Amino acid sequence: MLFRCLWAVGSPVTAIAFVSLASIGAQSQAPSNAPSAMTASNPTRTAKPPRGQNGRPDLEGVWNFSTITPLQRPQELAEKEFLTDEDAAALEQRAAENRVERAPTPADLGGHNQFWNDRGTKVAATMRTSLIVDPPDGKLPALTPEGQKRAAAVAEAERRSAGPEDFLVYVRCILGFNAGPPIIPGPYNNFVEIIQTADHVVIHNEMVHDARIVPLDGRPHGKIRQWMGDSRGRWEGDTLVIDTINFNQQGTGTILVRPPTDENLRLVERFSRPDVDTLLYEFTIDDSTIWTRPWTAVVPMTRSDAHIYEYACHEGNYAMANMLSAARAREKKE
Repeated sequence: MLFRCLWAVGSPVTAIAFVSLASIGAQSQAPSNAPSAMTASNPTRTAKPPRGQNGRPDLEGVWNFSTITPLQRPQELAEKEFLTDEDAAALEQRAAENRVERAPTPADLGGHNQFWNDRGTKVAATMRTSLIVDPPDGKLPALTPEGQKRAAAVAEAERRSAGPEDFLVYVRCILGFNAGPPIIPGPYNNFVEIIQTADHVVIHNEMVHDARIVPLDGRPHGKIRQWMGDSRGRWEGDTLVIDTINFNQQGTGTILVRPPTDENLRLVERFSRPDVDTLLYEFTIDDSTIWTRPWTAVVPMTRSDAHIYEYACHEGNYAMANMLSAARAREKKE
């Protein structure tokens, strides 16, 4: 696990460059039982997961959600929902090749090599071509007119950089760019720890060491808007369902969704443990201000014996002042 803040002068690391799927041909779609690949490589994945003292599934532990599977389905695979074994092998080989280090050039403003990145080396265990499962095309839905307006405003604020408030919340170290909610794989720090009691669940992200404390006792939602929203959980059979509303007006910190969701977001997350080594995380975003329809993604997580360490984001965010001073220098030049 990594715990460094990776900002570059004048250019925060905002572009998540997932491994391209462009070279993978549009081969025949995998059979409908393709997700069974989740249990194919490890015999413990056929074992029943443990249960806690209250009889509920035990979701506790540290889980790794890194993957080279992109959030959205690439255009080259527009008609292909699942990868074949050959597809997966080619992608994973490409990911390994992209780990090769190189010296920086004068043109480099972002991270010029992969040393501090840890996107993972494997495709998602579901063998899907995207993390998004709905809409069926694996793409984010269209923005509403208001969503387009807000996206343009966010881009203009970042370009202007008049003050820290013009940067998105992950640049300001308020929220982690992959901590969410929702939790979406990013370039590094793709670990989450779950702590579980009979009436609460704690979701502790490695990124910016955010911790959400989720009551399970049936209490109603509060009325105070918060950075990570107001979460309430319940059990539906063996699935933990977390319903979150009351986000503040600056939206969540996720880096992959532009513009960030807003105060009207309703987020429903589902956690289930199909086997000992797998935590299946599914989330649905419903924000009619930004998107023309709700959308859903599935992120398989893998059990890890590693530990989560403090992420000192503010302490390492030296580039905040540099980005602001660079903007002032650009203004003088213009």
